Amino acid sequence: MTQTSMQIGKNGLTEGIISWLKNAFKTHELVKVSVLKSGGHEKEKVKEMADKMVSELGRNFTYRIVGFTINVRKWRKDKR
Repeated sequence: MTQTSMQIGKNGLTEGIISWLKNAFKTHELVKVSVLKSGGHEKEKVKEMADKMVSELGRNFTYRIVGFTINVRKWRKDKR
């Protein structure tokens, strides 16, 4: 399993981050996204970011939140 990581800061979830994620999943199965204090250290805000990320990426993606880190996974088979 290959993974990479990135951080979300004061600008929040931008189109640049979404495009970076799409590009990262071409070679990785798991991406860890850390939300910094300046990015909003509220559980509800982190969940909203994760929901938006997965909806932008597509059907083959799921996430899990651990603290203020969002683990986004790409599944090989289509999830139904």
